[in-house]
Amino acid sequence: MTAKKKIKIKSEANQSDSSGKKSADTDKTDDKTIVKNDTAQETRDKSVDPIKDLEEKLQASEETAKESYDRFLRVSAEFENYKKRSAREMDEFRKFANQSLIKELLPIVDNLELAIKSSNENENAAVGLVDGVNLTLREILKVFEKYDAKPIEALGRTFDPRYHEAVMREETDKHPENTVINELQKGYLMHERLIRPSMVVVAAPKKLDGGNKEDEKIKDED
Repeated sequence: MTAKKKIKIKSEANQSDSSGKKSADTDKTDDKTIVKNDTAQETRDKSVDPIKDLEEKLQASEETAKESYDRFLRVSAEFENYKKRSAREMDEFRKFANQSLIKELLPIVDNLELAIKSSNENENAAVGLVDGVNLTLREILKVFEKYDAKPIEALGRTFDPRYHEAVMREETDKHPENTVINELQKGYLMHERLIRPSMVVVAAPKKLDGGNKEDEKIKDED
C-alpha cells in the first residue's frame, strides 16, 4: 500500500508540474504575442505618414534657424552701434583733448592784447618791444587756429546769451537796443563749442523825462 501511494503522489506531482509549466508557457506566449502586437502597431503608426513627420522636423529646424538668425541680427546691430559710438567718442576726445590747455592760454592772450592796445595809445612805447609782443600773440593765435579755437565776433552784433555775458547795460541812442557796443573780454569757441563767453556791454534805450518834455512842448505851443 505504501508503494502504491507513493507512485500516486508522484504522478499527481508530475501532473501538477506539467500543468504549471504549460500555464507558464502559455503566459509567456501571450506576453510575446502582446509585445509583437504592440511593436507591429508602432511600426504601422510610424509608417502611416513619414512625410508629415519630415514636415514637422523641417518646421522645427526652420524655427531654430530663424531664432538663430534673429539673434545674429541683434548682435550685429548692437556691435555696429558700439563701433559708431566708440568712433564718436574717440573723435570728441581728439577734438577737445587740448581744450584745457587752450583755456589756460586765454589769459595770456588777453594780457598780450592789452599790452598792444596800451602801446598803441602811448607814443613813447618801444617799437621793437611792441613788435615782439605782436609776434608772440600771432604765434599763439596760430596754435589756436590749428586746434580750431577762434574768438567770438561780438562787437556790433545782437546780444546772444549763448555766447555773450552781459556785464552791464549802457544807455545810448546810437545803437539799437540789445546791441553789443563794447567788449571787455573776448570769448572763444573750440570746434563750435563754447569754452569762454564774451564779456560785453549791451546797449539800452535812453530814459526820457517824459513829463518835463511834454510840459515844455505844451508851453512852446502856447
